[in-house]
Amino acid sequence: MNLNEPRELASLIEAFLLASGKPQSLERLYELFEEAERPAPAVFKKALDVLGKSCNGRAFELKEVATGYRLQIREDYAPWVGRLWEERPQRYSRALLETMALIAYRQPITRGEIEDVRGVAVNSNIIKTLMEREWIRIVGYREVPGRPAMFATTKAFLDHFNLKSLDELPALAELRELEPEPALDDPDEAPVPAHLQALADASLGEVGDEPAPKDETSFRSLLVELDAMEEGLKTDFDDLREEDQVPEAEDKLQS
Repeated sequence: MNLNEPRELASLIEAFLLASGKPQSLERLYELFEEAERPAPAVFKKALDVLGKSCNGRAFELKEVATGYRLQIREDYAPWVGRLWEERPQRYSRALLETMALIAYRQPITRGEIEDVRGVAVNSNIIKTLMEREWIRIVGYREVPGRPAMFATTKAFLDHFNLKSLDELPALAELRELEPEPALDDPDEAPVPAHLQALADASLGEVGDEPAPKDETSFRSLLVELDAMEEGLKTDFDDLREEDQVPEAEDKLQS
């Protein structure tokens, strides 16, 4: 095999990614070659381009996410591919999806700040679930009484939603302003539309020790579907800008 030929190297990289079953960084892929046989970086990049183009018209695609490159099933096939798993994965409530969206867009954010926006208490199981999924982590503690933990997303979150970085999150300006929802006896049990739940189910696909399917979940699609529910978030997220990220709670303490 001529490893300096991009087409032949592309086939080898494809074999690596298929065998690994998870994203592989360029550094990790380089390590798989002996120093004497290692292709030049330019050849490696060309091979990745060739591999990506070879996926055109196929049921799978080459995707670069936060932790590297992976081959995955295209999102269009998710509703059918999900039928491979007889058991259904964990179902996520609207409250969890709202909490996840708030952390993604307003990070770092405390539990109290999430509750201020949603207008209801955040169930402890929601934070626990997001941390067990390794979608969020504690990045520090707010210097206010009680020193509440501040949450932010992880690389696992980016990988799960096919994002290379937070810059790829869909702009909130693309979504219409969310309005308050009618009062519910138990807001955490608000129904989730079938299409949104199907999207979450297909993206998870994990049951016990079974591997997750490599079908794509679009965070844009998730947010649009979340917006289509009985709208419960009302915020313009102005504090996305780092220079404006002084929480309202601190303002009150200083006044």
